[in-house]
Amino acid sequence: MPWIAPEITRVDAPLIGDDRALLAGRLERNRSCLLYKCSGLTGEQLAQRSVPPSTMSLLGLVRHMTEVERHWFRRGFRGELVAHAYRREDRPDAAFDEVDPARAEEDFLRLNQEWELSRQAVAAASLDDTFVSERWGEMSLRWIYGHMIEEYARHIGHADLLRERVDGVTGA
Repeated sequence: MPWIAPEITRVDAPLIGDDRALLAGRLERNRSCLLYKCSGLTGEQLAQRSVPPSTMSLLGLVRHMTEVERHWFRRGFRGELVAHAYRREDRPDAAFDEVDPARAEEDFLRLNQEWELSRQAVAAASLDDTFVSERWGEMSLRWIYGHMIEEYARHIGHADLLRERVDGVTGA
């Protein structure tokens, strides 16, 4: 029997609170929305591409966001020397280009593990704490939260279209 992406209850983001609670809440909401868009689909369905020449798929988005989480929270903010999750020097788009339906469950588990590691990486940090990016210079944790919320929001829009293409499900 093929693996099927589990049903997800989306997290509600708080409407009142300090900056940290609001930003973290919105990020958690967006994280859960991505998996919600994948709920009930098989690995084969998750790996279906949008339209040529794009290699975008729901499974590719899951893999991409694993990479993005690792990049900003652990490699960037914490300075951890961890390998890329999927990206390779010769294949920067490997998260999208090399999806394997048979590994969908593993990719979902990896994303969930990366979320937990991201939470741990910033648990004791202030939004005003900074790090130095080789590309952009000094950046704050507050900026990372804003960027991650934006990144998820953009890709949740892609996920809406991909899901509709797979099985006609729209909305929510």
